[in-house]
Amino acid sequence: MSTAIQRVDNDSTAMPREESTGIVWNGRFRCRKPRLLLLITEDWYFRSHRLDLAREAQRSGMEVFIATIAEDGGKWIRDEGFTYLPSPIVKRSRNPFREIHATLRLTQLYRKVQPDIVHHVAMKPILYGSLAARLAGIPAVVNAFGGLGYVFTARGMSCQLLRIALTVMLRTALALPNSRVVLQTRHDWHRVIREKLARQDQTVIIPGVGVDITAFTPSPECSAVPVVLLACRMLWDKGVGDFVRAATSLKQQQVTARFVLVGRTDPANPHAISEAQLLSWQQEGAIEWWGCRDDMPHVLATAAIVVLPTSYGEGVPKILLEACASARPVITTSLPGCQQVVRDGENGLLIPANDSEALAKAIKVLLENPVLRALMGTRGRQIVEREFTAEQMSTQTMTVYRELVEQA
Repeated sequence: MSTAIQRVDNDSTAMPREESTGIVWNGRFRCRKPRLLLLITEDWYFRSHRLDLAREAQRSGMEVFIATIAEDGGKWIRDEGFTYLPSPIVKRSRNPFREIHATLRLTQLYRKVQPDIVHHVAMKPILYGSLAARLAGIPAVVNAFGGLGYVFTARGMSCQLLRIALTVMLRTALALPNSRVVLQTRHDWHRVIREKLARQDQTVIIPGVGVDITAFTPSPECSAVPVVLLACRMLWDKGVGDFVRAATSLKQQQVTARFVLVGRTDPANPHAISEAQLLSWQQEGAIEWWGCRDDMPHVLATAAIVVLPTSYGEGVPKILLEACASARPVITTSLPGCQQVVRDGENGLLIPANDSEALAKAIKVLLENPVLRALMGTRGRQIVEREFTAEQMSTQTMTVYRELVEQA
């Protein structure tokens, strides 16, 4: 197993290629830039989770295309120097005819762009993009999971049936000949192999997307009243309800703190919390909801403690990396992706999932111990600098790209 990347080994419609005098890429002289196409459902997720990678690919000499849905028509993506392609995939769609049409349009897009490698991020792009790549004859494919998601963790008959159907579809999608399946935790890798979703020699473990440690930096606590922060999509299985219950309990105990939610609503998700519910909690005085913020370094600088009481099928949550890079102690659940970042008693505290009482107790412990908070924050920064920088993660992914392009 490599120390850099955990790899387990048990037509006429085409866009014209950008010509140049030639570049050296992957040790070989090429007369054109290799083309990378990233398929991601929404541009906010690309900005948050894959922008550093796209910049690194561009610096390495690749021509980068971003296929996504952008609220500003792709202007900010073009301003970054990438080519923006409107994605035909609609996250909220459940219409089978519309989904088939989206896959066919995606196939046409791939044939037009003729990328050397496509990188699909998250479940829907993986399923539709892999079929489109097969139909379009794309030479190299990366399928990257941020986590296996709620379908593989939720209970109930409907989820079991959906899981069976998804397993069949994934086995087909991930069976592309020159491809890699990128997972963030060994737990997810074991499940993928156990369910026979992909071959061992296809799989790579890259622990998350990393964090820009020049943007997220340590700072002293700046508020007289400590801020306890939960930043995530507003979903029940991210532990938002547990957070509100813990905040209510602590306020009843006369604990002095502000309890803040930061994040967007996600109406397309079956576990979404409505805006009306969030506003109701805020009106009752249980929490403050700051909505979606694009200045997370500043938001984290206002916090004394960061929590993520998730029960979701997480990979390595980026908010935990951002919190640690900002030298903030973290309270999160004992799930594989969270445990990969937070070491209990060292840079934070681990609690059981779905346990608001344990969450309240852990918050109270840290609120009463500012020295402990500072020590945990310092240790968290050290862990991120050593193991989880965006540069490290991008380098590992670029190695995967080079291997696939070489084999193609």
